[in-house]
Amino acid sequence: MKKTLAARLEILSDAAKYDASCASSGVSSKKKAGEQGLGSKASNGICHAYTPDGRCISLLKILMTNFCIYDCAYCINRSSSKIERTRFSVEEIIWITLEFYRRNYIEGLFLSSGVIRSSDYTMEEMVRVARELRLKHHFHGYIHLKTIPDAAPHLIEEAGLYADRLSINVEMPTEAGLAAYAPEKDAGHIRQSMGALRLRIEESGDRSLSGRKPRRFAPGGQSTQMIIGADQSTDRDILRSSASLYSGYALRRVYYSAFSPIPDSSLALPAQSPPLIREHRLYQADWMVRFYGFSFDEIVAQREDGMLDLELDPKLAWALQNRALFPVDLNRASREMLLRVPGLGPRSVGALLSARRHCAIRLEDVERLKVSLRKVRPFIVTSDWNPARLIDRDNLAAAFRPQPQQLRLL
Repeated sequence: MKKTLAARLEILSDAAKYDASCASSGVSSKKKAGEQGLGSKASNGICHAYTPDGRCISLLKILMTNFCIYDCAYCINRSSSKIERTRFSVEEIIWITLEFYRRNYIEGLFLSSGVIRSSDYTMEEMVRVARELRLKHHFHGYIHLKTIPDAAPHLIEEAGLYADRLSINVEMPTEAGLAAYAPEKDAGHIRQSMGALRLRIEESGDRSLSGRKPRRFAPGGQSTQMIIGADQSTDRDILRSSASLYSGYALRRVYYSAFSPIPDSSLALPAQSPPLIREHRLYQADWMVRFYGFSFDEIVAQREDGMLDLELDPKLAWALQNRALFPVDLNRASREMLLRVPGLGPRSVGALLSARRHCAIRLEDVERLKVSLRKVRPFIVTSDWNPARLIDRDNLAAAFRPQPQQLRLL
């Protein structure tokens, strides 16, 4: 018996939740009693993502199908998995997208898919969705396509003409991990596809000798995702891989997705997910490199096990390990050094630099920036504050660690 469109939407939107390339937080509105169809603001398939300027947008996030010819050990949609299978046609995806868009439930589409028949066939179907939305239905919303790395170059090329952003998953932090858990995929092919995509994106930003701008091509750039906690990769391995991806392929984002145990999985996979705080710490470390001037290596340089401290945010942990550089005088220090002070971000540093041109910075000025004084005080000097020996306390780190909690017996 053929499943209803609503039933397939529920299955394929749930399958898409494992892709972390846009932050998911479903709409909580419930259907009324007896209400049916796709016209209600249900959470199925809707996720929230954030633009570079901080705007939150709603996207329809679905798979075209959860069928897949590959048998990646970590994937719920692998060919040997015993899950319920289904798929959308190109026309159905277009109809759902337009209906949700007209009702103002979404501002765009995030489309991924299992690989069916072949990489080229799957990519061709996904490109057709984007092409018809743009050209036939004049859809001006956001489109993100998760491309298939082994697909023919001309298909990736066409995808970039209609999508705002393209992404190719590297899957695992290391090539050894990919070979062990997804032997049908080739790390070299994935990197080659990412390199070709970078060149095409850069070409689209260069004007010709006549001054004419090239045709629009994936203006949102490219991103990727890696699974965390499925293999034995340390945080140092993960961050080094991210550093290589950012420098080699000019990625907009690397997304970190904590491994989720799946039914009937390989014995080589862990039985439990890594703590979600590990994923959070990796994002914080990633942010430090992209916006605070750190290098990936120095963040975990003094950790023998190569892992980030789960109890402290990585910027605070780095400061505690490099106390010789502190305290920092807020009235004299460079912008680069101010950004390394725990509790200060780019906006607060910008405000301090602007204010100190007109007056001496006092501790109350820092408090007005709504930063955590508890975190920042041991690391700064102002015209009316000096931490004296506070920075040299042996137990300073303990003051920032979470207090132990009594576990419940029942």
